[in-house]
Amino acid sequence: PYVHGGGRISVLVEAETGSTSDAVKEAVKNVAMQVAALNARYVDMADVPEDYKNHEKEILLAQATKENEELPENKRKPQQIIEKMLIGRLNKELKEMCLNEQVYVKAADGKQTVKQYLDQVAKAENTTLSIKRFVRFETGEGIEKREENFAEEVAKQAGLK
Repeated sequence: PYVHGGGRISVLVEAETGSTSDAVKEAVKNVAMQVAALNARYVDMADVPEDYKNHEKEILLAQATKENEELPENKRKPQQIIEKMLIGRLNKELKEMCLNEQVYVKAADGKQTVKQYLDQVAKAENTTLSIKRFVRFETGEGIEKREENFAEEVAKQAGLK
């Protein structure tokens, strides 16, 4: 378990590994910090439900089509180009949601993904290391704040309204 921000965010990570070395434990803790910071939703691209991907494709296609129609006639892109752009945008969005595809927050080069980081640690420790699942909790998540006017509430209780 990893607790962040004075208990405001907590993360549990299930890892599969052949070692319990300090380096592996540190790597799993770092991944938990990654989940807390960047709020990944899925471990891998394969975990993203197809209906979600299709829904996002529809939204992105509508946006791209609208943007294209707003361009002058001679600047408009053919439909096949729009579809290629759509695939690129969708993949970028999915990479931000998938833990293994995210750029590792502590990456020295700013390019190393979480998966590459885990592979690097596993190789150095002569073991295997992968994340199977995780869960992220945030205090107050899902709670709605009621908006009430105190004067109206008092008047209501006093039978004036």
